[in-house]
Amino acid sequence: MIAVIAALLGVMLGFIIEPSVPVALQPYLPIAVIAALDAVFGGIRAKLDGIFDDKQFVVSFVSNVLVAALIVYVGDQLGVGGQLSTGVVVVLGVRIFGNVAAIRRHLFRA
Repeated sequence: MIAVIAALLGVMLGFIIEPSVPVALQPYLPIAVIAALDAVFGGIRAKLDGIFDDKQFVVSFVSNVLVAALIVYVGDQLGVGGQLSTGVVVVLGVRIFGNVAAIRRHLFRA
């Protein structure tokens, strides 16, 4: 319950403060958000399966974001940033939808 309240407060603060992202980091933000969503949905699935581990969740969350950003950065340096960004989005999107499907099956037995 504390996490839900903290998340809601964080979202409200974001709307009030309206933080800006430096221009140099803007290409990496969407990829970082998708990587973070992958970790969150994986954590929800693990919680419903009864195998959630908070340390593993934090490591997964941070490493997903860093690895995804690193892949996009390397792609930018090689001149193929758009293609690698698309690849990261596709791979993480498949994982997100897989986790959401597992969550749906667990909650609705369907």
